[in-house]
Amino acid sequence: MAAYDKADLERRMAGAVEALKHDLGGLRTGRASTVLLDPITVEVYGAAMPLNQVATISAPEPRMLSVQVWDKSNVGPVDKAIRSAGLGLNPIADGQTLRLPIPDLTEERRKELAKLAGQYAEKARVAARNVRRDGMDSLKTDEKKGLFGEDERKRHETEVQKLTDSTIGDIDAVTQAKEKEILGQ
Repeated sequence: MAAYDKADLERRMAGAVEALKHDLGGLRTGRASTVLLDPITVEVYGAAMPLNQVATISAPEPRMLSVQVWDKSNVGPVDKAIRSAGLGLNPIADGQTLRLPIPDLTEERRKELAKLAGQYAEKARVAARNVRRDGMDSLKTDEKKGLFGEDERKRHETEVQKLTDSTIGDIDAVTQAKEKEILGQ
């Protein structure tokens, strides 16, 4: 484990918040956005690949997404991946192109999207906690190596915990704002 590096921990925690913002950006409130399909992975060539590595995604209309699959043999797996992604989208196949009409947001759909936002937030919280654990582990290792004493380790642990609490607060704030937007409040 590398020596304790507060700047690296801050960068990684900020990365967790940015990843969450990116994921939440895909949860559109009734408008088509190519970001909506970013989390989808497709089982092709014996591996799970991001959708954007097997197809071109575009938004030709405000309420329609178009997925142009590069390899004809991958149309079925891409269709299946989109249907099973929990986004409520039903692709319409047209040769190697899948058209995805974006449905109106019903109350039920809004609740599903808010729930999905909560799942993204939990993923970000777990990432922040993993960064915290790495930081705490490196502090203990550094103390054993004699780089600093117990008092300094405890002071640094307090810093790491404050950083974690602040990051989780940011994650919660971003998520609450997105849930309000989704639920139309």
